[in-house]
Amino acid sequence: MAKQPRAWQRMLSGRRLDLLDPTPVDIEIEDIAHGLAFVARWNGQTRGDFAYSVAEHSLLVEELFGRIVPKAPTKWRLAALLHDAPEYVIGDMISPVKSAVGKGYDELDNRLSAAIHVRFGLPAAIPVATKKQIKRADRISAWMEAVQIAGFSEAEADKFFGKPDAALIEGLRIDLRTPKDVRTDFTARVKTLLEEL
Repeated sequence: MAKQPRAWQRMLSGRRLDLLDPTPVDIEIEDIAHGLAFVARWNGQTRGDFAYSVAEHSLLVEELFGRIVPKAPTKWRLAALLHDAPEYVIGDMISPVKSAVGKGYDELDNRLSAAIHVRFGLPAAIPVATKKQIKRADRISAWMEAVQIAGFSEAEADKFFGKPDAALIEGLRIDLRTPKDVRTDFTARVKTLLEEL
């Protein structure tokens, strides 16, 4: 009988996460925060001395989601913060590459998302209306990133991501920080939200 290829990854916590069949018990927030703090958005093609990480992006999306839906229950703010959490083990790909890879990437992402959600007390699948609001926050974040650090003109960003409501982004600015600082803030924010559940 042929030996099956290894499908698990050892995490810094010591857990073995099966990427093809993830279980909530093998997921730790410290692993997620660490991984996301080192995954660069925009394939690292951003201005500055540090990569703009998925952890930093996730913090911004959660902030924007809170502005879009100010009375959202804490669990949906947590879902917004964890919207890209699977990327701690599968990495980030720009949208054109995700489209080219096809449904295999989506299936892997969905399995990991479900396990992560269950691990932190969320439903495996987020309601469609909430998912759309999180996606709106994600697109606004992408617009801000494109204009502030990825070299897009506002006209280009408007075309690809839609022009955001100025009130939603008022006072927000992208500052690149060390992975350690972002990891610390991401972990702290998750813990705060979990305490509020």
